[in-house]
Amino acid sequence: MERFEKVRNARTQTAEVLAGVGPATVLERRTPMESIAEESPAGTEKATRIISVTSGKGGVGKTTVSVNLAISMAQLGKKVLLFDGDLGLANINVLLGIIPEHNIYEVMKGRRTLKDIIIPTNYGIDIIAGANGISQLANLTDDQREHFLTGLEDLGGYDVMIIDTGAGVGSNVIGLVMPADDVVVVTTPEPTAITDAYGMIKSIVANRQEKTIKLVVNRVPTAVEAKRVADRLISISSQFLKTEVENLGFIFEENLVQKSIRSQRPHVVLYPGAKSSACMQHVAARLLNRELDQEGEGISGFFSKIFQMVGIGND
Repeated sequence: MERFEKVRNARTQTAEVLAGVGPATVLERRTPMESIAEESPAGTEKATRIISVTSGKGGVGKTTVSVNLAISMAQLGKKVLLFDGDLGLANINVLLGIIPEHNIYEVMKGRRTLKDIIIPTNYGIDIIAGANGISQLANLTDDQREHFLTGLEDLGGYDVMIIDTGAGVGSNVIGLVMPADDVVVVTTPEPTAITDAYGMIKSIVANRQEKTIKLVVNRVPTAVEAKRVADRLISISSQFLKTEVENLGFIFEENLVQKSIRSQRPHVVLYPGAKSSACMQHVAARLLNRELDQEGEGISGFFSKIFQMVGIGND
């Protein structure tokens, strides 16, 4: 589609901007998907807060972050629905060791309603599974996508709905990002991941300038490295896109995370005392504007101090 072709073309300039040799070009601000949120009656507050977790490229741990973030929010007392929006390449149910009986493909075909396919889990969250390998879902029309998103709004009773989008700036990814209340962009310290994260931020701003964008740096060796990556992305986004990106936090690289993936159990549950789990808890708390109990000894209190030292303390 023409408007998304503009978004794809914009990515060619990203490397130049990161290298400091070229300015960013801001694309058109509006799209037909700009808005389910704007269609709500004036003064009406959404019952469910929608958070889209996305990334500029695959392989940065976006789905792992989505799953563990959802569980961390549930541990903080929220009722959470996690939707696998990586259409056609679904992985949330795999990470949770769940074989879904129904999925969103049946909803698209009119065989089921969204309420029919919600799956309760043993981790305190409900999920809507995607449809792994069904290519039709990766090429939805605007009407199909908007109809589906409208259906999501009808699901009441949840404090938070987290949408794990696909990677990149394709139409289905942008379509799931735009209606969200908050967008969390996940990246890693790898140069290609940083470049593509900036490309995603640029695409979001191009479609809707006022969108709230937050950043999580995953798989970091040190807090200092996490701050370096975040500061770089925040700086160039401010300079070239005239937009503010919030440094939400970081997740330490640990072999325990890979072990949890292989065992198909979330690492915040399997290894609650791990450094990566403590980091995830603080990211969840910051999204919910909550402060974790830091009294006494313990890994959570220790890493809270690290977050504060690098300028990511609780607001």
